[in-house]
Amino acid sequence: MTEQPLGDFLRGRRARVRPEDAGLPAGPRRRVPGLRREEVALLAGVSADYYVRLEQGRERNPSPQVLNALATALRLDGDAHAHLFRLAGLTPRPARSTPERADPELLQLLDGWPDNPALVLGRAYDVLAGNRLGYALFEEFRGGANLLDKLFRDADARWFYKDWEAAAVNTVAGFRLLYGQDPHHPRVREVLGSMLAHSREFAELWRANEARGKRAEVKAFRHRDVGELTLRMHAFDVRAAPGQQLVVYHAEPGSASADALALLGTLAATADQ
Repeated sequence: MTEQPLGDFLRGRRARVRPEDAGLPAGPRRRVPGLRREEVALLAGVSADYYVRLEQGRERNPSPQVLNALATALRLDGDAHAHLFRLAGLTPRPARSTPERADPELLQLLDGWPDNPALVLGRAYDVLAGNRLGYALFEEFRGGANLLDKLFRDADARWFYKDWEAAAVNTVAGFRLLYGQDPHHPRVREVLGSMLAHSREFAELWRANEARGKRAEVKAFRHRDVGELTLRMHAFDVRAAPGQQLVVYHAEPGSASADALALLGTLAATADQ
C-alpha cells in the first residue's frame, strides 16, 4: 500500500474529533469514529471532492489558507498545526494572538524555584513573568518591562550589567533571531521601531545583523542591596508558546555569589511580608 503521509494524518485526526465538539449533531447511524469527510470539508470551507483528493493523495499542493482552515476544523494544537504544514511541504507563519502571557503551569514551576532567579521572556523580549528572586535581582522588570528598553534606555543598566557591551550585543542578536522567525509580528515590529528611533547604540548593533539565540553563559551583575554577583544563565524555549523563553540563573555552590543570592532571597521574602 502506498504511504500518503498527509492523507494518513488527516484521516487520523478526523477520527479523533467528536461531532459534538465541532458543533455538529452526532446522529444515531454514524459508521465512522469522529467526523465524516464531508463534515471536515464543510467546516473547512472546501468542497467534499477536494478534501477526498487530499486524503487520497491525489491533491498534493493545498494552500496555506486551506491548511489553516483544516487545522481549525480538526482542532489541531500548535505542534500538530506545524506538522500539518510540514507534511504539505510548507512552513507555517506563527499564529497571531492576543497579547502574550505566561502559562499558569509555567508560573507554578517558577515559584517552585525559590533559590534560582527565573524570568519568562516574550517574543519581543517583554518580561511576561518572574519568580520572587527573579524580580529581586532584576528590580525594574516587575510590571511588564521590556528587556531591550531597559538595557538601552535605562541609565542604571550600564552599572547593573558589569559587562554591558557584551549583554547588549547578545541581546540584540537574540532579538534579531526572533525577528527572523516572524518579521511581521505586531509586537516585534513595535519594539523594533521604538528601539531604532530612540537608541543609536541599538541601531548600530541591529545593522551588524548578528543572529543567535540565548545560550548558557556566565553573567556578572552589581546589585544595590547585595553587591556583585556572578551567575550562570540557562535559556529554554517554551514549547507551549513558540517565541517565549524561560531564563534561569544559578550561582556556584559555596561561592560568594551564592551567599549574595541567598541574602537577596531573604530580603525579598521579608519585603513581601
